[in-house]
Amino acid sequence: MRIKSSWFKDGRERTPQEISDALAFVVSRIADNALKNTRNAKFEIEVGPQYFEFLAEFSLFLIISADRIAYGKLSEADRFIFTSNLANRVAETYAENRSRLLVEDIKECKRRFIDLLNQRAGEYAEFGYDENGPAYTFYRYLAYCIGEIMTDKDSGWIIDQIISFEAPEAIQMVEKTLRGLYEAEPKKSRRRASTSGD
Repeated sequence: MRIKSSWFKDGRERTPQEISDALAFVVSRIADNALKNTRNAKFEIEVGPQYFEFLAEFSLFLIISADRIAYGKLSEADRFIFTSNLANRVAETYAENRSRLLVEDIKECKRRFIDLLNQRAGEYAEFGYDENGPAYTFYRYLAYCIGEIMTDKDSGWIIDQIISFEAPEAIQMVEKTLRGLYEAEPKKSRRRASTSGD
């Protein structure tokens, strides 16, 4: 999966809100990609509430991970702006999609997402996340939460898929994106080298 992880205009330093705006789009794409990969691995995730419950759990995991990364980079005030804005942006995208496809109230969809985020933030707080990334238990808890929404046939098997593949790859993408977004220097656009027929 290709993601945008750098700025292409002026080299000014970005605000926490601008960085979280850009990351919110990436988080939604990563969660979508994890869902697609999991379904391609022959796990049954029906289009409907189960589909959106998977997206919610994976998105919450990524928001909480991004907040842990921001902890070492931002002041307390900037981290609050970053995480609050990231959560709201991802929640808006999630709520818009869920309300449209399941014909549910968009405000209620967003409220439930934020309520679950607050609950999960307290639960993930029990697990380590340092400069080397998440502890195994951080991944394990995501796998447990995903397992709770799976059918009995898949709930046990999904743990390895999440811990070994989806979660580590997703964290790498978030970390890469944030490294790029924190760089003030814009990325130069690539030009294809032309060849001469002479």
